[in-house]
Amino acid sequence: MTFIYNDGGRADAGYKGDAGDCVCRAISIASKRPYQEVYNRLAEGNKNQRQSKKSKHKKIRSARNGISTSKKWFKDYMTELGFEWVSCMGIGTGCKTHLDANELPKGRLVCRVSKHLTAMIDGVIHDTYNPQRDTGRCVYGYWIYREGE
Repeated sequence: MTFIYNDGGRADAGYKGDAGDCVCRAISIASKRPYQEVYNRLAEGNKNQRQSKKSKHKKIRSARNGISTSKKWFKDYMTELGFEWVSCMGIGTGCKTHLDANELPKGRLVCRVSKHLTAMIDGVIHDTYNPQRDTGRCVYGYWIYREGE
């Protein structure tokens, strides 16, 4: 499967070094929005989200070290951008869909795999590394961009 190195505009926005910002990068790439715009919105959501007692995400205004993608504010933001969630896996069903161009639809996708989000555009992975793995990484679900629909 084809892979293209793409930082989503992170370097152009003035950021240096490595970061756990796969959520921001993937959304920026798939939605064709500037990295800084997406980063600011995710950072604000991260800061304002309700904290649980077991939360690993601290209440800080940053999108550098991960975003809890299961929160309502995140799902609302993705819907607002024009994305629609498609689940690929249920409890006890096992892996049915892999990070493979033959198993995912064409279009602009943000794919959720274990501990990572990656962008896929028409079957081509756009990320800072190839997250596919040898046997094909399981896709839990994906956000598909419905621009103009």
